[in-house]
Amino acid sequence: MASELIKHLTDASFEADVLQSTTPVLVDYWAEWCGPCKDIAPHLDDLAKTYEGKLQVAKLNIDENRETPAKFGIRGIPTLMFFKDGQLSATKIGSMRKEQLTAFVDQQLA
Repeated sequence: MASELIKHLTDASFEADVLQSTTPVLVDYWAEWCGPCKDIAPHLDDLAKTYEGKLQVAKLNIDENRETPAKFGIRGIPTLMFFKDGQLSATKIGSMRKEQLTAFVDQQLA
């Protein structure tokens, strides 16, 4: 069960929810059929709880929303993009262990 702290994005909401956010946003580009996407989902739930108030964790289904992934050149999933002050500041592609994900986020928030 996905955390209620994770925001589900659409192409229509992306600008308001990510690019205009005053809080840093970690966007997970994913799809229902993607095994590695399902593997990192529990880690993203944990991140959303751990960093509540400091980081917004968001998910964008690439099958239901095609404009945004195309705009950012998403070729493989899961792709995680970290946005700060409306700007893309870092990208990670592929599944990660919880420790790797936490280290990535900590590095971006520093």
